[in-house]
Amino acid sequence: MAATIEHLVATAGLQVDPETIGDRAPGCPALELARTGVLWLTGPSDGPPVPVDLPLGDHLRVLAAGIATLSAGFGHEVELEPAQLVAERAAARAFHRRGSVSANGSCRLVRCADDWAAWNLPRHSDLDLLPAVLGTPVSGEPWDAVEAVCAGHPAEELVGRAQQVGIAAAVVGGSAGCGPPVTLVPLGDPTSGRDHRPRVVDFSAMWAGPLCAHILGRAGASVCTVEDPDRPDGARFGDPALYTRLHEGHALAKISFGSAEGRARLHRLVERADIVIESSRPRALHHLGLDPDAFLSARPGRSWISITGYGRRAYGDRVAFGDDAAAAGGLVAWSDEQSPVFVGDAIADPISGLVAALGGLASQAVGGGHLVEVSMSAASAAATVGRRCQGPHVVEADGRGGWVVRYEGRTERLRTPAEVIAETDA
Repeated sequence: MAATIEHLVATAGLQVDPETIGDRAPGCPALELARTGVLWLTGPSDGPPVPVDLPLGDHLRVLAAGIATLSAGFGHEVELEPAQLVAERAAARAFHRRGSVSANGSCRLVRCADDWAAWNLPRHSDLDLLPAVLGTPVSGEPWDAVEAVCAGHPAEELVGRAQQVGIAAAVVGGSAGCGPPVTLVPLGDPTSGRDHRPRVVDFSAMWAGPLCAHILGRAGASVCTVEDPDRPDGARFGDPALYTRLHEGHALAKISFGSAEGRARLHRLVERADIVIESSRPRALHHLGLDPDAFLSARPGRSWISITGYGRRAYGDRVAFGDDAAAAGGLVAWSDEQSPVFVGDAIADPISGLVAALGGLASQAVGGGHLVEVSMSAASAAATVGRRCQGPHVVEADGRGGWVVRYEGRTERLRTPAEVIAETDA
């Protein structure tokens, strides 16, 4: 991840403080994560948290440093507190660790005949499609049927069948090393400058895309959020505090994508835009008559930011959400029983939102003309690469209802997500 960030920043003719960008940060990754609320959410619900010795904190820090550097040239320097970003949704919804079940309850890590797979079933339509994927009627608890069928089949086979019908499923670690977190694909011409605030049209939803739009807005862009009233952003109702913060100060255009009039209005908005942010599958964009290649070639200086689970060009029609995308990238922890547990709350979402913002800022810093292709699973895989500690980490109860993690004589108390937000807001 650090190499990717360093390359993007260097492309813009800038530099980030080498003490911030590299893998030279002091200390223990597990102790650092204890301060972010991530460890509090990682591990079985009926036992101690699992000390994750992953350099996730390093990557969040260097992403924030890269964004600060590039945003200063964009208009206004954006200073971010990574711990707040990864803890805010969990704090608002009082999430707790649930082991192989995601913090929000919709995703599970399930043992297959040969490997582990992540299954995410947040929508009623997912449950309706399960019998076709599993090859058996589903009565009673759906997860019982998923676990029973998975036990007798290879993970890749079932994941492939799930993805064919639009269910978010992934082989754990199946996308590790699958490519860079973000790629700038030149499809248009750059511009030497513009005489107005960059205009952003954002029709992404949930967390990663809106976080990217939020950062660009703070950096000086004018942001318009597009929402279909027949398919409102799930975060509006599920995570109202997060939705409000990420969309504060943005214009809102309610457009029915199902009507010719609505699609014409959407096209007019996009025609005036300098930057588009979306997290749609290519076939959905095609149905709306939107084409990144045409958008980028129509006027110099534009950027199209596409956030998908596995990369737009290679696996653009595969669906993903934050928890299963993280599992696909191998961003999980392992319990004493050698079973995977989720790390934090939908951790691929804030990571990918930061990566997307960095890519968009880098594109604009050199005049634009790029498809900024972000892969959530690759961003998650990149966040597992880097420094580790030698030797065991010990988690112990602190006698006050909390936990501490110990490593080589050093101790750090595990913050809850609510404590992280209270400390960053103080």
